Amino acid sequence: MDSTAADRFDTSLFEASRNRLASLAYRLLGSAADAEDAVQDAFLHWQAADRQRIKVPEAWLTKVVTNLCLDRLRSARARRERTAGVWLPEPLLDGDPMLGPADSFEQRESVSLAVLTLMERLSPLERAVYVLREAFSHSHAEIAEILDMTESASQQHLHRARRRITAARRGGEVDPASARRVVEEFLAAAASGRTARLVALLTDDATAISDGAGLAEKLLWYDTPHHIAAVVRAGFKPTPAKRRFAGGTPAIHYARVNGAPALLFVIGDQVIGAVTFDITGGRIATVRGIATPARLVRLTSAWRQHGPDTPLISQW
Repeated sequence: MDSTAADRFDTSLFEASRNRLASLAYRLLGSAADAEDAVQDAFLHWQAADRQRIKVPEAWLTKVVTNLCLDRLRSARARRERTAGVWLPEPLLDGDPMLGPADSFEQRESVSLAVLTLMERLSPLERAVYVLREAFSHSHAEIAEILDMTESASQQHLHRARRRITAARRGGEVDPASARRVVEEFLAAAASGRTARLVALLTDDATAISDGAGLAEKLLWYDTPHHIAAVVRAGFKPTPAKRRFAGGTPAIHYARVNGAPALLFVIGDQVIGAVTFDITGGRIATVRGIATPARLVRLTSAWRQHGPDTPLISQW
């Protein structure tokens, strides 16, 4: 095999793993853009390596991507963003290959916005062990090799990670049809200003989080049903000033984002805002509002390929 053919073969080996590597990086970083950067950096490492000495390319690439992500998580910039209270996971439209694998409940849960947020409480190593084990089913021996630790240390990190995430977890999987009914009721109550109905749709310990469209210095938090209902009622009330800020009159569509129900605010083919919901026991436990443009780039791209559907509200 000549060098050109060998390079094409080696590139095809990498490309065959690209989606899996991107899924791994997204779970570790919570950002599609950062995940794509990490995978591209891994490709540069792959090109520079003596590939004839790499016995198992998939394992080698997994190790490289995991450690590149750990470097990013430990960076000063990442620590500032995450500790300053301005960080939310980047939402992805269901069907995005970066959300795979999704065969088991553990795999689907590991990419939910709820668990991606909870993983912020873990150390970088705990996060890596949790993702490699729960989402990608690596053995502790394999994880020990990837992270240069003992199997015993891998087991301890997993135990701590599971304990922290389980302690904060709220509910399990919800029937998609039931989830949609709850969200449609929420939208109807918000659009009509029925505060009492909004309160009834929220759990007693519900929380709401907003990035303030990227304008706020920190995330905005609301932690009582009445406060959330008041904020939602005000936020969902259209005004000329809001439409000017949005750049037009959006339609509101129902969608599934990271496996959970969501409302998307769309102008033309541009998603300008996403509101996601965690539902437990038939009521809403968490509302997240994400409108920072940089966090909606990949979701918008997927939405453009999604094809038109009937909006819940055609003109907000």
